[in-house]
Amino acid sequence: MMLHEGVVQFNLTFLPGDPLPAAMLCSLNAWRQILYRLGLIGQDPTRYGGLGFGNISIRMESGNATSFIISGTQTGGMDRLFPEHYTLVKTFDSATNNVVAEGVVRPSSESLTHGSLYRLDHRIGAVIHAHSPEIWARADSIGLPVTRRDVLYGTPEMAEEVCRLFQNTPVSVLKIFAMGGHEDGIVAFGSSTEQAGLTLVRYLATATARGVVSE
Repeated sequence: MMLHEGVVQFNLTFLPGDPLPAAMLCSLNAWRQILYRLGLIGQDPTRYGGLGFGNISIRMESGNATSFIISGTQTGGMDRLFPEHYTLVKTFDSATNNVVAEGVVRPSSESLTHGSLYRLDHRIGAVIHAHSPEIWARADSIGLPVTRRDVLYGTPEMAEEVCRLFQNTPVSVLKIFAMGGHEDGIVAFGSSTEQAGLTLVRYLATATARGVVSE
């Protein structure tokens, strides 16, 4: 049931455009570098068939529509990103599995999940999809909400699962959940990249400490 990281599963309308202004990406890029150094975003020849993993986004408001900037597909393995490695998702529709994006690079395969979070809560300003074996393996024991294990990443069903978590679990307070059907997949979010990043790091510390105690 597992699909490789970075396999885009939505219908994409891609509009070639100029790189996004670097000034818009400062905090986003800084946290992306921190997460790369921590191994929460990156590429490892011993994991996931050697493919890159992880992505990060920030919200943009444009009238009544929700749009967001997200790291491009297949950029997980890069140690540093530049403006041309981010793209603007202009619109999306999880019901019809459609995404419209503009930029130099095509958007991350997790764009629908990011978009669903922005649409569910207007206070969310940043979303991180990371990979953490420590958090994922101990999600239940440290009290994380978990999506169903038969639901794959990057699909309309995953967007529906995010809605279910908001309705039936304290995920809006915890600001983090595990992706049950996506090995090591963890999603953290917050009002800013700093809040989302610190939430992720805090749970990494909690999961790692739990592992030390159990050994």
